[in-house]
Amino acid sequence: MISIEIATRAADAFTRLYYTTYDSPTRVDDLPKFYRSSSTLTWNGNPCQGTEGVKKLIQDMPSTKHEVQSYDCHPIPGSQPPSLLVTVSGNVTHGRGPAGNPVSTPIKSVDGQPRVFFQSFMLVPDPTAPVVKAGEVAKYYVDADAMRFVG
Repeated sequence: MISIEIATRAADAFTRLYYTTYDSPTRVDDLPKFYRSSSTLTWNGNPCQGTEGVKKLIQDMPSTKHEVQSYDCHPIPGSQPPSLLVTVSGNVTHGRGPAGNPVSTPIKSVDGQPRVFFQSFMLVPDPTAPVVKAGEVAKYYVDADAMRFVG
């Protein structure tokens, strides 16, 4: 059985790597690697399917800067290693921030302003990855992802 410590290490590693990749200049090519063709993503109410859906979503989005405020991880029994439910909350700024907006941007516009987000991931053990030894963190992929702006 997976310990909470190992699940937390997996969630910490995933969260750091995922949002660093999301905010990178190479995200269009690299972020879809977290997903599989069967993965589902709902981005603020808009559904996407698989790696191509993620790629299209990211292509059409301005650059981002995420600031993760908190995350939590819950191992889901039923497989070994278990799937993980990871929940993340924080702030995200799209574009260059308020200073990067054109002068004509309305003062109350959300463009370039930090927005509060909440994101849930169902991470599933990658069956193509090498088997891990006791105490090691397994390799996971995103099976389901739901992101929502809350502010």
